[in-house]
Amino acid sequence: GVGVAITLFRDVRAKVGKPKFVVSDGMRSYHKAFNKVFWDYYRSCKHISEVGITDKVNNNRVERLHGTIRDREKVMRALGNPESSKKILDGQKVYYNYVRPHMALDGKTPAEMAGLDLNLGENKWHSLIEER
Repeated sequence: GVGVAITLFRDVRAKVGKPKFVVSDGMRSYHKAFNKVFWDYYRSCKHISEVGITDKVNNNRVERLHGTIRDREKVMRALGNPESSKKILDGQKVYYNYVRPHMALDGKTPAEMAGLDLNLGENKWHSLIEER
């Protein structure tokens, strides 16, 4: 609901500061949360919602990530408890950002596209585990 969306947007604001715009889907609670968290503080911040798949600005990548996590959750028959859920989702986050090449990024990982080269070599999972 709105409370969860407000918490999410406050977390985002704490991490990124003052964004120029926020992209979300058309869920009403996002609109209300945006007005409370961003519009009240930064009148120049724009909320882009109800975007379509072919629009110039869209949330396709976020929705793809949600689909990836949802696919994994189904195989696991849901996430059991908050502690195990966090561990699984943290692993998915590492896999998605540092290990898995993305077709939309010309076969690179999001980390590589962002210029973060960890020199992980051929077996990225192994290299990450060794670094830990």
